[in-house]
Amino acid sequence: MRNKTAALFAVLCLLTQGAVAASPVIAEGAQLTLVSDRFAFTEGPAADGEGNVFFTDQPNNKIWKYGVDGKLSLFMDNAGRANGLYFTTDGRLLACADDKGQLWSIGPDGEVSVLLDNFDGHRLNGPNDLWVDPKGGIYFTDPFYLRDYWDRSEKEIETEAVYYLPPGSKQPTRVAGDLVKPNGIIGSADGGKLYVADIGADKTYVYSVADDGRLSDKKLFATMGSDGMTLDAQGNLYLTGKGVTVFDREGRQVEHIPVPGDWTANVTFSGEQRKALFITAGTSVYTLEMRVAGF
Repeated sequence: MRNKTAALFAVLCLLTQGAVAASPVIAEGAQLTLVSDRFAFTEGPAADGEGNVFFTDQPNNKIWKYGVDGKLSLFMDNAGRANGLYFTTDGRLLACADDKGQLWSIGPDGEVSVLLDNFDGHRLNGPNDLWVDPKGGIYFTDPFYLRDYWDRSEKEIETEAVYYLPPGSKQPTRVAGDLVKPNGIIGSADGGKLYVADIGADKTYVYSVADDGRLSDKKLFATMGSDGMTLDAQGNLYLTGKGVTVFDREGRQVEHIPVPGDWTANVTFSGEQRKALFITAGTSVYTLEMRVAGF
């Protein structure tokens, strides 16, 4: 009888372990797939309306395209040392052009319009990451990372802040100025919440968004910072750094995705069904099939 009980207990343990091992976000049997490792430092992935993903190779000053057909192609050279990218609903690619502290709007043909290059007449520190709300307004982070390609060595704006550029406006509003070094940023699908990573304090916060774009009700969401971030359709938040760490909408960690290399910079959902997680990590970019889709 004892042997039967022990055997039954062992089976139950194996079944339980299998249930725990199943990921709530990663597709069953999915493996991290290397797309390419030909770059210097990859950042800023953003998917267009068809699911093609665009990303930056900042040290080489280029923007690349990874198509839904699995092909890599150069989209733009002399890309303003672009960092974070995001697509508007009309198909223009917005870029944090770090070279001269600007926000760019790039057309499908590569034509550039400068949307912003200052705050109250002062040069921005270095726009890093951005998100477009449902109204077309732009939230962006503006930390200071001294670059060897700059012609300056000091800040013109002491505060490293989060800004909001309303639709059609030429002047942003500072909406969060109490962070050490804001970096990754993403908003909820309905525009009601904004997540901001303070990489300098190793924390990520969530804010409520007012109708005029201002932020309130700041709450600690996770005790880790992030370089870039994204959300899926279930409201899970994906933070980067040492691989990709996934938190549910309540701030509980539900998954960690190990990624080769010292640093994972950014992440987004791509593909026709938005169920391929696209990861930029140092010299490389990867994909991972997911059971959840991006919003």
